[in-house]
Amino acid sequence: MATKFQYEARDQVGKVVKGTVAAASESEAAAAVRRRNLTPLDVRKSAGLVAMFSQPIGGGRGKVKKASCKKGEVELFTRQLATMLGAGIPMLEALEILAEQAESPGFGFCLDKVVDDIRNGSDLSKALEPHSRVFSHIYVSMIRAGEVSGQIDIILTRLAEYLEAAAHLRNEIKSAMTYPVISLVLVIGIASFLMIGIVPSFKPVFESLDVELPPLTVVTMDVAFFMKDHWYVIFGAAAALFFAVGAASRTERGAYIKDAITLRVPVFGVLFKKVALSRFARTFSTLVKSGVPILGAMEIVSDTAGNKVISGIVDRAKESVRNGDSLSEPFMDAAVFPPMVVKMMAIGERSGALDALLEKIAEFYDQQVEAEVKGLTAMIEPIMIAVMGFVVGGIVLAVFLPIFKLQEKMSGG
Repeated sequence: MATKFQYEARDQVGKVVKGTVAAASESEAAAAVRRRNLTPLDVRKSAGLVAMFSQPIGGGRGKVKKASCKKGEVELFTRQLATMLGAGIPMLEALEILAEQAESPGFGFCLDKVVDDIRNGSDLSKALEPHSRVFSHIYVSMIRAGEVSGQIDIILTRLAEYLEAAAHLRNEIKSAMTYPVISLVLVIGIASFLMIGIVPSFKPVFESLDVELPPLTVVTMDVAFFMKDHWYVIFGAAAALFFAVGAASRTERGAYIKDAITLRVPVFGVLFKKVALSRFARTFSTLVKSGVPILGAMEIVSDTAGNKVISGIVDRAKESVRNGDSLSEPFMDAAVFPPMVVKMMAIGERSGALDALLEKIAEFYDQQVEAEVKGLTAMIEPIMIAVMGFVVGGIVLAVFLPIFKLQEKMSGG
């Protein structure tokens, strides 16, 4: 009995398309999608009352949320699979072993489906395609290149190194952002508590004092009572602004503007730029070294750049290569790419060692990111302490100034 399946696939020009197809099973549905000259990214049963209650716990067949995998589980799987294949263990047997020892149920379910597809004669790359939320586009493309070249174990080792380096880079960014974010939340929280809950209670005390309130106290009291009377407006406006910015950043134009601002923001802009360059160089290098065609590699680099500004430049370079022009020329006009990076790419393009030079660029910027994180951490800590002291100290000073003024009046009298 045929069942309707929803699919998400990539056409021959790289555009993501969606649709439905009728088939007896998920593997047949994926095959039907491929017969339409499409590369399936996600295939699952159409939503419906019957489909909803017939799906296994944990998600639809062939679709596992990335959140169901533990942190680092895909990297570990890739490294172990490369080791087992290098030791001469057959692919199917290696995957069965790794599926049995999967830590999270979601990832184990995903690997079980991969094992079933391979047992039915599918290639590894085709078996991984429906699980795009676990195995990314770059992952599948590199596996496919390894199958074509017959060096699947070597490609898996490179892929594991790429995933581990990318994870290390993400951890560097998290360590750089955690302290300032927590400090900022604490500053806002403490200041709001003092202004809304503490400062207004001093109004009767100030009214009983026969002194003229200092300007700092007057301003602080006015702000405190405004916040106390309109706190729901302030927090509501802040929440509305947050969601409005989030919604705008999900549009094509909004995402581009957000990423452009990110690269120019004071203090952190330099770090974000180095992270983007490192990700670009490492992804491009890994794909080219693995045998992925240059145009296909550039398409993947554009999709996984993580920054719309970088993606736009890569797209222009892709068109340049497609027209038979130089790869590095479009990067020369982009302020995001330093002259050193562009010249190294040009040398690599001429010498045929583009992958090696891109890897050198990635290693250089990885070191730069690490140094930048250490520098930012050392710089931000005293800055945030100073900001907290200025805000809290200013509020406390505004409260005590009238008392000091009263003491001066009494001692002078």
